[in-house]
Amino acid sequence: MILEHEIPNGSKLYFGDSAKIKRKIEDIASTVLDEKGFEEIVTPIFSYHQHLSVADEKQIIRVNDAQNNSLSLRADSTIDVVRIIEKRLGSNTTHKKWFYIQPVFRFPTEEQYQVGAEFMGEKKLSSVMKIAVEIFDKLDVKPLMQISNIKIPELLVEMFEDLSIEDFKHINIEKFLSHKVDWLEKLVYLQHVESIDAVMEIAPKAIQEELQKMKDLCNETKYENTVLAPMYYAKMLYYDELFFRVIDKNEVYARGGRYKNENLTSVGFAIYTDALCDTLSR
Repeated sequence: MILEHEIPNGSKLYFGDSAKIKRKIEDIASTVLDEKGFEEIVTPIFSYHQHLSVADEKQIIRVNDAQNNSLSLRADSTIDVVRIIEKRLGSNTTHKKWFYIQPVFRFPTEEQYQVGAEFMGEKKLSSVMKIAVEIFDKLDVKPLMQISNIKIPELLVEMFEDLSIEDFKHINIEKFLSHKVDWLEKLVYLQHVESIDAVMEIAPKAIQEELQKMKDLCNETKYENTVLAPMYYAKMLYYDELFFRVIDKNEVYARGGRYKNENLTSVGFAIYTDALCDTLSR
């Protein structure tokens, strides 16, 4: 029996003070993004292309259109924003900097509000990381910035036959250390940019190049509360190189990275409004 006051598990309800906090987050973020030259876009709730964004298709809530074609509720905004700008609005705008404030939906009834930004055609991830940091500064939140590089797990899978991407998804440290390779062990425990040169000195050239990108990103962003996580593997399908997470204890406040849609390289991030609301409410 479903009572009248019940709402589905995973859905959101904001009222009173919590609604004010949510609006404050959105107002500050939209003001910062507007000042940086980003224009707003609101994409459709229904999409034909969510399978391009979400690694686990079981999370997609599927329905059908009037011609019985399969579509789904918006589970991720990034690829839809880029696709719509390029393919549908391409002849009407040359603007490359866009932001959105809208929820995404995951199976069975998970609802998540986001503020996101996409800088189309931009390759420097620091250009949007700095904006995310500014938004958190204006909210008086000082979370941890974790920087990773998806190329490193992919290269290690090529170098060591017994490793798979699943080992990185589940952070199988024992298996990494079982190889008894000095540079690999140092890579596993690498956390601070001050230690990155010592690893680069002994690592293979291909790994050195990807670590240098992480070092450069740290130096460009200049955010004090930063750590490195070279063995972390993102769960999004579209990241192809550098990416970051903004975390505090067990909460993820934001994710962002570099990605490619067809031949266009872009950078962007999404701030998870609900997690921030919980923190600011406390």
